Amino acid sequence: MREPVDLRRQRILAVVRSRGATRVSDLAAELAVSVVTLRRDVEELAREGKLRRGHGVARPVLAESEQPAPATAPAPPPVDGGPVALVVPERHAYLYETLHGARTAFEEAGVRTALHIAPTVPGAEQPLVERALAEGACGLLIAPRWRSRETEEADYAWLARLEVPAVVMERRPRRGSALHALDTVCTDHWYGIHLAVEHLTGLGHRRIVLAARDDSPTARAIRAAFTDIAADHPDVDKWAIALSAPGAAPDPDAENAERAIELPTLIRELGATAAVLHGDVDALMLVQSLRDNGVRVPEDCSAIAYDDVVAALGSTPLTAVSPPKADVGRAAAELLLRRLGDRTPGGASGPVRRMELLPELKVRGSTQAPGAPAAPGPMSV
Repeated sequence: MREPVDLRRQRILAVVRSRGATRVSDLAAELAVSVVTLRRDVEELAREGKLRRGHGVARPVLAESEQPAPATAPAPPPVDGGPVALVVPERHAYLYETLHGARTAFEEAGVRTALHIAPTVPGAEQPLVERALAEGACGLLIAPRWRSRETEEADYAWLARLEVPAVVMERRPRRGSALHALDTVCTDHWYGIHLAVEHLTGLGHRRIVLAARDDSPTARAIRAAFTDIAADHPDVDKWAIALSAPGAAPDPDAENAERAIELPTLIRELGATAAVLHGDVDALMLVQSLRDNGVRVPEDCSAIAYDDVVAALGSTPLTAVSPPKADVGRAAAELLLRRLGDRTPGGASGPVRRMELLPELKVRGSTQAPGAPAAPGPMSV
């Protein structure tokens, strides 16, 4: 027998009042009715003022302080109004993985998103954000390219003036800048380099090279961390830093731009037996270059990639520092949802958060003790 409409709607109200914000699809499954039917019920109950509805979510009309605490930690509150704008650079596989984590969190909360891809030109993000806000975006999740410190700081002023909640993803604005008090979620890249150096020195390597890009905040953080760690590490005798590719500087044509050094030449000059390579595509190409120049990986030189997007796909799968990319995106989305849900007429409540997530090291076949026979075997530490 079909359940009476009034009884079903009373059950809907009871569930929403006891649990707080609940997805319409979950309610439909629990009450064994179609999503279309459940949505009609929610719309009618909202019209009667008995609950509120968002995008795919039913919410109680009680104030947050009056709602009973659920048995488990609630999901971030859903958002009424326009979509959340997601802004990321074009052709950036690393950030696309973080974006996937963010979009999953928004979908689970029933929040619409609008994706905006920024071209590789300075200042590309600002007009995209302004257009998104003009179209009704209620919040912003952004990962600017920031090829140089100058382009980074040029964005500080307009980002600080935004009138909607915003979270910067996988970027850490300069301390004391206008964006110091903006919510951020990123990877602890110092710890990632720490993992790489500890792994290599633990195998017995004493001379290590970093070949890294210099055209992103992540690259600059990796370079700074390697300098800090290698200079003070008791088991590192010699170290050096080089560009990972000729075009890996913010402006390769500038007079004071760092010049790319052939990695095989640098390794031979330093007597290095190990290298950390940022990012994955450059790492695979550098390993190929080493082999073409008679430097075998890992027999002659152990190699660790940094990013772990495609590092495992090489002819010798590369040991890699693996940032928690999808988790960074999810954490950024949940932080933004919380900020949107907590807003009051006087402004956003709660302290600003600067979150860092730790990467892990995935050990594959490209690292071994100096002089030892190659013995690949995947594992994680």
